[in-house]
Amino acid sequence: MAADEIAVIGGIDTHTDLHQAAVIDTIGRHLATKAFPTTPDGYQQLLDWLRSHGELLAVGLEGTGAYGAEVARFLTANSVTVVEVDRPDRKARRDNGKSDPADAYAAATAVLSGRASGTPKSRDGIVEAIRTLRVARSSAVKARTQTINQIRNLIVTAPAAVREKLRGLATGELIDTLARSRPVGDLADPDHAARVTLRRLARRHQRLGEEIAEADAGLGPLVTRAAPRLVALPGIGPETAGQLLTTAGDNPDRLRSEASFAHLCAAAPIPASSGRTNRHRLNRGGDRQANRALHTIVLVRMRHDQRTRDYVARRTAEGMAKKDIVRCLKRFVAREVYRHLPHPQITAEQLTRAA
Repeated sequence: MAADEIAVIGGIDTHTDLHQAAVIDTIGRHLATKAFPTTPDGYQQLLDWLRSHGELLAVGLEGTGAYGAEVARFLTANSVTVVEVDRPDRKARRDNGKSDPADAYAAATAVLSGRASGTPKSRDGIVEAIRTLRVARSSAVKARTQTINQIRNLIVTAPAAVREKLRGLATGELIDTLARSRPVGDLADPDHAARVTLRRLARRHQRLGEEIAEADAGLGPLVTRAAPRLVALPGIGPETAGQLLTTAGDNPDRLRSEASFAHLCAAAPIPASSGRTNRHRLNRGGDRQANRALHTIVLVRMRHDQRTRDYVARRTAEGMAKKDIVRCLKRFVAREVYRHLPHPQITAEQLTRAA
């Protein structure tokens, strides 16, 4: 750095078409703000503009998992330290107002003050590929669930001639029966309209099932390739492993310890003591999909893993409620998963503390 060059910190408020950038110095003075297009040329112009004000120490970035994903990758590839910044809370926005330049300055100030210190996901490896593929699978699963619910609701309100033939059928048999049907008649007749609609919904359900199976065929080997030790753990399959990998990202070493991973997965215990009661409760924050994956693993282990069943029996005999047992098991699974993530930077001290 030249003798007359100052050190600066950048902040970026991300949007679809334009990113608003701001620069401050190391004592918090606002230096400049400018908008740049969200294109490769725009990213280069943004970086050149930031560096034109002095030695660039770091850049605070909002929306690293959404609008700011590509600019975060670009800055990281150009040896810029990127810090993930949470959106300002509502009280701060009420006090200070809301504008793109104000948000960009707030992002830079958050880095300077130390309020923001998180490392964003790199989103440049196999885990990002898994996350992308899971998007289509998740929406197909959701649509299939909606479809079977629509079928059952329609059966409830359908004429008796239709309803009685389908009453009591299991889901698989119901879908096959409706998909093979060949209704004939006048669409103005409610009976015939119900039969036609049920057939269409059943075929939609089958198509979605095929789409999910196709996604699983690609995701299974990919998840196993990314984290073979994780998939080998009891109660963990490609779907839950894929979600936990997505939560950790391609750079799980950004998580300082297994406790931070548990907090991210909403599996860290929250004190809920009062008076003579000393207890902890479930954490309702964090990544809810990751928490759901942990919950699924715990339920599978409670049914099929003898070690877990023995633990549940012992804690139940001690008077612990089931929800508290599940909380403890989620915390244990989070610790175990963290140790089996691909190449986490775990020190001997962290392993000793976790044990």
